[in-house]
Amino acid sequence: MKNNITVYGAYWCPDCRRSKRFLSEHQIAYDWIDIEQDDEARAYVEKLNHGKRIIPTITFGDGSFLVEPSNAELAQKLNLSTQDPHPFHDVTIIGAGPAGLTTAIYTARDGFSVMVIDEGALGGQASTTENLDNYPGFPEGIRGAEWSQRVVAQARRFGVEFLQAQTVVGLRRVNNTLCVKTGDGREYESSAVLIATGADYRRLGVEGEEDFIGAGVHFCSTCDGPFYKNKRVAVIGGGNSATDEAIGLLRFADHVTMLVRGEQLKASKVAIDNATSDERITIRYNTVVTRLAGSEGKLNAVHLKDKRTGAAEVLHPDGLFVFIGQQPNTGFLKNSGVLLDERGFVLTGHHLAYHPGWPAGREPDILETSLPGVFAAGDVRTGSTKQVASAAGEGATAALLIREYLNSH
Repeated sequence: MKNNITVYGAYWCPDCRRSKRFLSEHQIAYDWIDIEQDDEARAYVEKLNHGKRIIPTITFGDGSFLVEPSNAELAQKLNLSTQDPHPFHDVTIIGAGPAGLTTAIYTARDGFSVMVIDEGALGGQASTTENLDNYPGFPEGIRGAEWSQRVVAQARRFGVEFLQAQTVVGLRRVNNTLCVKTGDGREYESSAVLIATGADYRRLGVEGEEDFIGAGVHFCSTCDGPFYKNKRVAVIGGGNSATDEAIGLLRFADHVTMLVRGEQLKASKVAIDNATSDERITIRYNTVVTRLAGSEGKLNAVHLKDKRTGAAEVLHPDGLFVFIGQQPNTGFLKNSGVLLDERGFVLTGHHLAYHPGWPAGREPDILETSLPGVFAAGDVRTGSTKQVASAAGEGATAALLIREYLNSH
């Protein structure tokens, strides 16, 4: 079925990749056409641009189009709320994943004014999960996108306001007020803040990786898996996420090769059994990626090394999906007064109690940070379990702590 949005571009075009990533992050369906492979499409783009070949050119169902749009222009066209007319809220929640959305529902239901800010899709990474089969209440599982839509609708029903496609760049405390600064230079004030920004997919850090992100290298199988129908792909990683995503990619790809650094998979027994019993999945252990290469802006070679023998080899998958862990989204907390661990995760509770920056005299609450009035929940927090259900549970706990804090200050 044809979508209402079509992105015309080329694999080598970084702005095309950015626009595609923006649409995918916000769960907006689109069709992709490489004008270098389609003469008709190339002629159409030139017609729209008065004879010039400018990409990306993005067309919409209402007949309009945008040429080389910024993320802000795309957000405006798609009617995403990027500004809030109210400068003050009782609670500001940074991050719209399971933890942030759950806190929003609980605090708004208690009668507090709540604003949620997120630069990506409402629902966070959970929204891109093909099937949440371990979330209570859904015997057959539920698609991540559907789960997210339900939770967002519930939050809106209680009056939660959302800022979408908006990046938080700073947090500071002025007297008893917390100020959250966004990328457009605005500041929003509140009495309490929840940090629920989660963690992003960790990069390989090898030569060529940045050149091919969105052009053969991917971190989201739900977003980009459909581009590899009837093709062969590789998955890097041996944990739960990598194993689950390898299985999920078989909905599109003919074959999946898993490249595992260790000597075994470190996933649930169910996932391991499913992966090892499917003849469409090949698992290669003790294997590391040393370099990525390609031509005409698209990945076509994955250079490998066997950790045991040192033997080098080149794999030629149609696409590469990377699932090797996460890194926290805490860059905006620099100089904020919120203490982080050595990996950048937010210190809370007993993890914070032993830090020299925490004043002696009392034990911090389980989700309390070093900055008064600021709490953290979900994957961004030191010691979190990186599970949707536990993140939602932490969100509920955070709401109760925030209510107690607001009622006493």
